[in-house]
Amino acid sequence: EFQPLKNVPGVRLKWVRSPAELLDADWIILPGSKATSADLAWLRAQGLDQAIAAHAGRGGAVLGICGGLQMLGEALIDPHGIDGNGPGLGLLPVVTLFDEAKTVQHRQAAFFAVRGLWAGLSGAEVQGYEIHHGQTAPHSAMAAAGDIAYPVMPEGLAWQNGAGNVLGLYLHGMFEDPRVLHALFGAATPTLDSVFDGLADYIDAHFEPGVLQSLIA
Repeated sequence: EFQPLKNVPGVRLKWVRSPAELLDADWIILPGSKATSADLAWLRAQGLDQAIAAHAGRGGAVLGICGGLQMLGEALIDPHGIDGNGPGLGLLPVVTLFDEAKTVQHRQAAFFAVRGLWAGLSGAEVQGYEIHHGQTAPHSAMAAAGDIAYPVMPEGLAWQNGAGNVLGLYLHGMFEDPRVLHALFGAATPTLDSVFDGLADYIDAHFEPGVLQSLIA
């Protein structure tokens, strides 16, 4: 799901397991999870929850996808014993209620107006898929107090905080869509065909005719 980011010029992607590895991060991405509550407990055990909160508090970009969105909220509520109850990271004023039924479907949706660091996504259409238990909605008491979660996709697919630096969505596959990469980074990433074309041009320029064929043979 995140492999396309490795092909974006100027982007360095790394998986982290300690708070120290987040010190120089521009973005923090919380990926999907098959066990949201358990993985959130692991984050806390490593001290990553505090590092993520500090990053967001400084205005740093945080993105949660599927289970990552659920982790970003205020609470996980599980009346059916599917995943477990517990507090979230508190970076989005939303609450997730786990359902017995699992949502699995392909989706195409467009972003509404998106603010702040993610504003480049405004109006972008995304093709992807949902695969999750539960639905996420604004925390009613926090909304009444003025801490509002802003919907940035239809049908509760994506939410953003008021400051505009924290974004969560249920849609997997966002970075596999060239339109999204263009919206966020301003240039299309190399396609596989263009990579092979470049390799062929290099071989033509640096090797005698027939060398590649002889190596293959």
